[in-house]
Amino acid sequence: MFRLFRKREEVIVSPLTGNVRSLENVPDPVFAQKMMGDGFAIEPTDGVVVSPIHGEVVQVFPTKHAVGLRSDEGLEILIHVGIDTVHLHGEGFEAYVKAGDRVKAGDLLLSFDLALVQQKAKSPLTPVVITNGEVVNECHRERIEQAERGSTVLMKVKLK
Repeated sequence: MFRLFRKREEVIVSPLTGNVRSLENVPDPVFAQKMMGDGFAIEPTDGVVVSPIHGEVVQVFPTKHAVGLRSDEGLEILIHVGIDTVHLHGEGFEAYVKAGDRVKAGDLLLSFDLALVQQKAKSPLTPVVITNGEVVNECHRERIEQAERGSTVLMKVKLK
């Protein structure tokens, strides 16, 4: 009953340390044209990925280059490390979570060899996308250029 009166808002912290970019800068039309959803991208300065929210791990891709999360309020987020990293077939990636695991903002999800991604992938830019935008009422992106994983707030999302 009290849930009806609660303000449903999610705070999304940066899952990586690095430079914040708009999705339009991502060299992949699926992300740049927001076909998968709205969000932001991070140009990583190291190879550590943490959870941007409190919630549950929905999926860890077999190649460990991407992870899907669902927040406690129902917001779904995809973190896709680099562009065309699926072609690395998991080389240089390590997953520390699996589907069904509960996570808090800042918990370790993945690690990757940044130098390898920079060398072998199309781009290290990492899209962070809300994949179920239909539950979003309002989205506010912070105007921040550099982010620290697990602590820098990058978005506040009000849910329907």
